[in-house]
Amino acid sequence: MELVDELSRATRDAGVTIAAAESLTSGALSSALGRGDGAGEWFRGGVVAYQLASKTRALGVHPYVDPCSEACARQMAAGAREVLGADIAVSVTGVGGPDEQDGHTPGTVHFALATDAGVRAELYSFDGDPAAVIEQSVAHGLRLLLAGVAEAESARR
Repeated sequence: MELVDELSRATRDAGVTIAAAESLTSGALSSALGRGDGAGEWFRGGVVAYQLASKTRALGVHPYVDPCSEACARQMAAGAREVLGADIAVSVTGVGGPDEQDGHTPGTVHFALATDAGVRAELYSFDGDPAAVIEQSVAHGLRLLLAGVAEAESARR
């Protein structure tokens, strides 16, 4: 995967570590990261927390948060960064489909990126079947991490 190769180089060059917190993607993002060149040096790991109870226990997500929300994504990213001791963490949570879930349409995906500068969130609406939504979510998670690494490197200059 080209994005993973680019992220591998950028992460090593910046001297930062990264982590992932996943719900919707069920480990697909962490799996992609783990295939990166030299991942043992820069990838701290991933937490797959599909159910809200798992998000709460493993990542410190508030037990009453909407699991498909910006608040949940923010808490997941901050939790992964802390639990795994990473410089940068990304999270992804949402609805893959094919059906609506708790009033959220299929393809609704929340991302968050936690860094020294704080936590920022993004909302996307992806088209396609569940597999396509997951694929698009993994690609966007990689791009978000790449942006975070570039920002970290820029801040160190």
